[in-house]
Amino acid sequence: MADRRSPLAHLGAAVIERDDLRLEEASAVGKINLRGDPSDAAWLAAVRAAVDIDLPQAPNTSNETLSLSVLWLAPDEWMLVCAGGSESDVVETLEGAVKDAHSAATDVTDAHTVFRLSGAGARDLLAKGCALDLHPRAFGLGGVVQTLLAKATVILHQTADDTDDAVPVFDIYVPRSFANYLWTWLADTIQ
Repeated sequence: MADRRSPLAHLGAAVIERDDLRLEEASAVGKINLRGDPSDAAWLAAVRAAVDIDLPQAPNTSNETLSLSVLWLAPDEWMLVCAGGSESDVVETLEGAVKDAHSAATDVTDAHTVFRLSGAGARDLLAKGCALDLHPRAFGLGGVVQTLLAKATVILHQTADDTDDAVPVFDIYVPRSFANYLWTWLADTIQ
């Protein structure tokens, strides 16, 4: 694995906390873009056998195991999220499993950084820069959407919900070139 430098390295520790919010950069996250034909049952089975998780078929959903999350991005596109440093192994495993199919597995770890926003005020904060309905009845646990947040293109994934006294947690996948801008916008909005 290459030595990966955070796009926020110049800020030092990238964590901001307020009573009802926490924003941090999740730096050790591997990301793999997977493309393939979901109508090909053999391809789906090969992917399932390779990574031990089903690809979500419904728009704007995800599937998770302890070691891997799969985010639906488009009818023939998913992002596999794994521990940083394991992405090469996941790509190699996928390529070996689907070598006879029209498919592509690409390590895109360096293309995005991940901000983790959590707390009771997370939905309200996101609503200030995102036109989507983020109420739990419309966007809940496992929800995934590609959208704009403060004019930056992001992938938004809700990884924990706000039921039973828990707080919502959102992973925000930000293109590296927008990381500093969006971090600054979120930090200003929090404070």
